[in-house]
Amino acid sequence: MNDEPISTDYMNYNEIVEQALKGVVRESLERVAENGLPGDHHFYISFLSGYPGVIMPESLRARYPEEITIVLQHEFWDLEITDIGFSVMLSFNNNREFLNVPWMAITGFADPSVQFGLQFKTIEESEDGGLASSGMSVEFDEASGQDDNASYMSQSEDDEAPVSADVVELDHFRKK
Repeated sequence: MNDEPISTDYMNYNEIVEQALKGVVRESLERVAENGLPGDHHFYISFLSGYPGVIMPESLRARYPEEITIVLQHEFWDLEITDIGFSVMLSFNNNREFLNVPWMAITGFADPSVQFGLQFKTIEESEDGGLASSGMSVEFDEASGQDDNASYMSQSEDDEAPVSADVVELDHFRKK
């Protein structure tokens, strides 16, 4: 083995892996746009509500100024996929609302029907003009049977969440 220190990653492999994993999100949404949601599949998608290019109702942006999680399950329409993101109509308080989400704004993706989840690092501009990373964690509480927005996806500014794209294995939550 070579005792030399690890050199600088000029290839930026972490970014390459993250983009590949966002391709999983894109491919999943493309399949749903073409064929609808099969079986019990449904998606939780978290994204930065203030990210450039995000279009959403101002009432939602006021309620979720930093991050929001949407659910694609029963009431969604006009799902469209583009090179830069996706758009969809969702029902909020019995009103159809348009959302546009760039791929780069996505912080989490999960399909609890098969206990699959991804989390993504996000790069935001900090107050001093530099870059700051923030993260999000994905959890599923099968023991309590809860599968709602509040218990499934959790994020806190104080959390020391990992800031890389990770596949989250949820097998240890399964009942024996």
